Amino acid sequence: MDKTIIIVIAGALVAVAAIVAAFWMFLRKQQTSRLQSRFGPEYDRLAAAEGDRGRIEKTLQEREKRVEKLNLIPLSPEDRDRFAGAWQLEQAGFVDDPPSAVANADKLVTEVMKARGYPMGDFEQQAADISVDHPRVITNYRIAHDIALRDSDGSTSTEELRTAFVHYRMLFEDLLEVPVVEPQKGSATAAGA
Repeated sequence: MDKTIIIVIAGALVAVAAIVAAFWMFLRKQQTSRLQSRFGPEYDRLAAAEGDRGRIEKTLQEREKRVEKLNLIPLSPEDRDRFAGAWQLEQAGFVDDPPSAVANADKLVTEVMKARGYPMGDFEQQAADISVDHPRVITNYRIAHDIALRDSDGSTSTEELRTAFVHYRMLFEDLLEVPVVEPQKGSATAAGA
């Protein structure tokens, strides 16, 4: 074969390889942007813990696939009203017994998750599942859960319990898909939520 033909073929192969590599890098960047946008603070949390972008993105894609297979359903208006009423009772009870109100808020969030179709397992799996469709409040869930766990030995302040309750409320409302109606003015709640 003529040297010129070999050089042209080699040049064409190098050009094709460069185009394929550039396209692959573009797709990776698009995937990273999509996952960062979808998962927000959860992506950042994993990045801080893991550091390996490929592993982080694989983890998040596996979460998406897992949640796609779940039979998640919206709450019926009756269930939504029932849960909202239960929340208001817990919120009113915060004034007299903050630790119980926080423990009950945790249980209520879990009940709503279960009613929506999320599988109940260990906390990390629940948080991972929730992070797919509720990424803006997953950090709240983690903070509230951590405070609730620390409160099991009574070592949390009322302010920390109030913070946990507010964080649970943010997730609760996101799961309910409607805000919980505020109590009437004049009915005091130390939860401030």
